[in-house]
Amino acid sequence: MSKARNNKKQRKESARKFICRLLFPRTKIVLLSIPLSAVLLTYSFTLAEKQGPIAYISYIVSAYSLTIICAAVIPGIKDNIKNFLRRNTYIDRYFEEVPFKLKVSLYSSFGINMLYAGVNGFSGIYYRSVWSGTLAVYYILLSIVRFFLVKYSHKNGFGEDHRAEWSRYRICGIFLIVMNIALAGVVILILEDNRGFEYDGMMIYIMAVFTFYITVMAIVNIVKYKKYNSPVMSAARAVGLASALVSMLALETAMVTQFDDGSNAQWFPYVMTGVTGAGVCAVVIVTGIYMTVHAANMIKEMDKKQMIYEKERRDLYE
Repeated sequence: MSKARNNKKQRKESARKFICRLLFPRTKIVLLSIPLSAVLLTYSFTLAEKQGPIAYISYIVSAYSLTIICAAVIPGIKDNIKNFLRRNTYIDRYFEEVPFKLKVSLYSSFGINMLYAGVNGFSGIYYRSVWSGTLAVYYILLSIVRFFLVKYSHKNGFGEDHRAEWSRYRICGIFLIVMNIALAGVVILILEDNRGFEYDGMMIYIMAVFTFYITVMAIVNIVKYKKYNSPVMSAARAVGLASALVSMLALETAMVTQFDDGSNAQWFPYVMTGVTGAGVCAVVIVTGIYMTVHAANMIKEMDKKQMIYEKERRDLYE
């Protein structure tokens, strides 16, 4: 059993070394790949057929060349940019001080939420869109939840008073449950009217970029800040996830409405919105219930430990 485990470990290590050698070859190979890929591409686009075997080889070599160049250059560029930025006192604090980094994350998330609410509010007024106005109100409420967390972080350190943080964690869970009722009402109205959020002109592309950004950041923050033992940051991650999911729902209904050319069945937008809306509502309400129950249990456990500690202390001095 031990031998099999060692063999498996050796295979993993060999694979890791092979990938490293493949992505980070010697400098000579990196430099030689540049003119080689340039010659092959030139030949493919001028003398050979663009779909021939030589063309495919040139595409593969060029893709590999671009990959190893990026692997070689990007870390150095990243370090140089980081060193340049760290000349600023606040940026240096961001890299060095974890509490300051967490506060910046909270403040930036709050600002982005308010910006998104403002854009949707403007869209709702300018285009007279009820759906954009509704989304603006929802994100204003999310911003209030974030402000609740920001206000706490401004006065307190992360992980210092766990009972107070669990209390705020529970309140955020209750907020998500209540807001989810309103969200479910919006989804029902969309299904009844058989129409969803609408963004005119370039707005749909702006919202698509924003949705992609907050979704990626929500996933990154879930992984990145999991290691910090702070219920406040856990609450911020949950709010970020809810924000991303609602934005995805709004974008989906808008895209179905705007890009539907009539080739799809009439029931298709209805089913798509219903399934996505039900999924988003389910995830948000389960998250809210979990936060509320889990925080209540943690507070109860902490109070119980405190009572036992005080009793033992009284018995010691009696």
